[in-house]
Amino acid sequence: MSEFLRIAKTTDLSDPGQVLLEVEDRIVVLFRFGGQFFCIDDVCTHDGGPLSEGRLDDHAIACPRHGAKFDIRSGKALTMPATVDTAAHEVKVEGDDVLVRLCQPGELARRQSAEPASPTAAPAIFAPGQEGPRETALTPQPSKAADLGLPIAAAGHLNEDVVREELKKVVDPELFVNIVDLGLIYNVDLVPAAEGKTTCKIDMTMTSPMCPAGPQLIANSKQVVGQLPGIGDVEVKIVLDPPWTPDKMTQDARDQLGIF
Repeated sequence: MSEFLRIAKTTDLSDPGQVLLEVEDRIVVLFRFGGQFFCIDDVCTHDGGPLSEGRLDDHAIACPRHGAKFDIRSGKALTMPATVDTAAHEVKVEGDDVLVRLCQPGELARRQSAEPASPTAAPAIFAPGQEGPRETALTPQPSKAADLGLPIAAAGHLNEDVVREELKKVVDPELFVNIVDLGLIYNVDLVPAAEGKTTCKIDMTMTSPMCPAGPQLIANSKQVVGQLPGIGDVEVKIVLDPPWTPDKMTQDARDQLGIF
């Protein structure tokens, strides 16, 4: 077990504030928020982005590259595209000195969860799928043609289920999961158009507002849906309200990403 090391003075940071430090050849970020100090690795586990350059909002730091958020108290990955926690380190203050003991990923969170609950304890952060799914008007309806063992052509006519099955051919280039199972497709509308064609209007969201794969996902969605018989124009609208959350993923997506 490593020892506590003095790494900073309390006066080195404003509140809120953050500073990048090297501790025993390890690059960490020290945060001050609400009169308390927290320390995590300066590594976004999605692509190695520098969390020290991110924006702190309450107890969540956002990676500047793709927007993945981590809890500075525990290192827990809060939002996609990150699915693996970063390491959080034990911090204590002696006088005006800030001391840190380096921990392995998950070590601090396990110790905190083993401690008796108190009125001041940090609120629980549920893992994806741990809370019951909320029913909304955006929930896809069951009984798709593919679920019945029928080829798409056997569906008889163009409908929302057929479109969603086609959209499963579009895969997020970072997570390697299709956009339907990720829960990115909020709504599909089919509107009659001229010459017997049908206009398809799709409301799509992103795992984060800064997702760089957005243009590619839009283009691929238009391409696959546009190849369906009877489809005319394909319109894809990006919708960020309500924001995407991991509980919108299907169980297949959670299994593929190793989220239990």
